[in-house]
Amino acid sequence: MNVLNVPEPAFMQEEEIVLFSDSVGKWIDEHAPPEAVQSWIANSSVPRELWTASGEAGLLGLSMPEADGGMGGDYRHEVVLMRQLGWKGADHFGISLHNAIVMPYIWHYGTEEQKARWLPRLQSGELVGAIAMTEPGAGSDLQGVKTTAIKTGNQYVVNGSKTFITNGQLANFIIVVAKTDPNEGAKGTSLIVVETDGAEGFERGRNLHKIGMEGNDTSELFFNDVKVPGENIIGGGEGQGFIQLMQQLPQERLNIAVQGVAAAERGLQETLAYVKERKAFGKRVIDFQNTQFKLAEVKTKLTVAKVFVDHCLGLHLQGKLDAATASMAKYWVTDIQGEVIDEMLQLHGGYGYMNEYPIAQLYKDARVQRIYGGTNEIMKLLIARTL
Repeated sequence: MNVLNVPEPAFMQEEEIVLFSDSVGKWIDEHAPPEAVQSWIANSSVPRELWTASGEAGLLGLSMPEADGGMGGDYRHEVVLMRQLGWKGADHFGISLHNAIVMPYIWHYGTEEQKARWLPRLQSGELVGAIAMTEPGAGSDLQGVKTTAIKTGNQYVVNGSKTFITNGQLANFIIVVAKTDPNEGAKGTSLIVVETDGAEGFERGRNLHKIGMEGNDTSELFFNDVKVPGENIIGGGEGQGFIQLMQQLPQERLNIAVQGVAAAERGLQETLAYVKERKAFGKRVIDFQNTQFKLAEVKTKLTVAKVFVDHCLGLHLQGKLDAATASMAKYWVTDIQGEVIDEMLQLHGGYGYMNEYPIAQLYKDARVQRIYGGTNEIMKLLIARTL
């Protein structure tokens, strides 16, 4: 999709990346056409077999080295997948969280034994990943988590509850943010993996009913004296969790910005098709000066957003994307996403409020972008600390 007519940066124009993008688009057309997405929304979840099909197609573990059980690509491949899902309207599928958030924690920080045990199974789709940060009483403030993982002999006993967990109904591999030493604050925080199959004391709560992203299962999770092997602490030692989170959150926030641009690009394409077809007062909606001005504003804002995100992608590929710049991308792009999609819905008139029109779904889905991954208010605090 090149509705903005913005040239791709050179690193996204390499032949292998372009061919991969085409193949991903075709795969989505086959496995996640609009009627399939509507069934996800109706069922508040994607089918479990879609994960297996993704593994068979080589779409899981895209940026993980082949030697560690991944596909041997890099972050550009994750960007291609996120963009294609957004352009095709299939972004309710939580595959990018699995690929570009969950798996990197294991690859960057896991012991060799942990990598060998988990990465190939995450790549095949045998394991579906989630990360459990948010709690009923702790959202963006990760230092405030109450869930505990207390060492008892050669295992940990996990107690607590989590909420708003993406992939929560299907995930059987959950990275849990927990306090291994409740008296040490951030220094007592660890990341521990709970493999849920057969785990006594683990319960899934409601598949939460949301105003957008309805096709993605988002859940409450409960841990009641769940016994976890001692070797499931990521990195092999306690107290490293907060640092691990801080190092990986910039990529999560860049993911959100990439997804925001892709969804808004789809919104522009859908809106252009509508205003060129729809007539009012004897002429096409696009022929009104107000429509042209609004679309000019939308294209300009999205062009700026895309260029900035591409700049951040280049920094990230070089290992130079800092937390503040990632926070700028996350907050600014998602604010713009909400703003321009609102304008484009307005151009649809009453039809924009109807669920059968893609712009209505895009409008609903955009709202959470300013909340998850750290609220935009938290992003501004992080940016302000650098001034």
